[in-house]
Amino acid sequence: MSRNEFTFRSEEGTEIFVSTWMPDDKVTAKGIVQIAHGMAETGARYERFAKKLTENGYIVYINDHRGHGKTAKTVGNVGYLAETEGFKWLVEDLHQLSAIIKREKPNLPLFLLGHSMGSFVTQKYIMLYGQELKGTILTGSNGKQGIILHIARLLAKVEVMIHGRRAKSEKLAKMSSGRYNKAFKPNRTDFDWLSRDTTEVDKFINDPFCGTVFTAGFFYDLLTGLIEIENKRNIATVPKELPIYIFSGDKDTVGRQGKGIIKLFDTYKEIGIRNVSCKLYKDGRHEMLNETNREEVMRDVIAWLDGNLE
Repeated sequence: MSRNEFTFRSEEGTEIFVSTWMPDDKVTAKGIVQIAHGMAETGARYERFAKKLTENGYIVYINDHRGHGKTAKTVGNVGYLAETEGFKWLVEDLHQLSAIIKREKPNLPLFLLGHSMGSFVTQKYIMLYGQELKGTILTGSNGKQGIILHIARLLAKVEVMIHGRRAKSEKLAKMSSGRYNKAFKPNRTDFDWLSRDTTEVDKFINDPFCGTVFTAGFFYDLLTGLIEIENKRNIATVPKELPIYIFSGDKDTVGRQGKGIIKLFDTYKEIGIRNVSCKLYKDGRHEMLNETNREEVMRDVIAWLDGNLE
């Protein structure tokens, strides 16, 4: 496996950092996996998964989202997306990278995998550009949340009005990811909800670019995006022939211990997606690619990818 880096300038003007992993010369590339990572983390955390993918013939591309990692450049910039419409720009950045990938590797099928926040961005992506993909994988995701999102967005709007879009919001952070840990008391750390693997949790905690408090503007933009992807007319635009694989831990508090995942699966079935499948892993938490059974999870992902190449 070889790793490379490059940047591109978004349509809005932000310089986006990208990591790529290529299979060894003796391995024939058969497809490409583009990854949309989660909130308050970076693309570097997917290197182990990238290694497994490249060993099985898949090229991997992942950009650090705006407001994250090397795209943010400094820890002080983490958590701020854009002056306006931050969720939209997350989607457009992904699509711009997809276009670069297609120019570089025009003859290979492209899959998009989104984790957590990246899964919600991916849900929007496939409403707009799903016809350009060979398949989509959603992990650490959730289905319809309803009125709570509208209430939360109103609170975020107030925070923006009082403190400004760039102000870090401890209040909104506690209301969102801050509540996820309650199901795992007594808590060793504030991030026990991520994984049963304490080494992986500690790696996350010790990375200054992970787990930071995000801005009021970020939360307003994210909540706006979450409301958009619940709109039935928007969901109906997802191409019916697009293969979709959803997986999660059945103890993932983001997906409401599997209930939200089943709701998302049912939603795609109801609109007529012909090839949609779902798997819940017993006792798994939020980051199944960093869970104690991650080898099983990665094997399942690769089997799904292989089964949807044609």
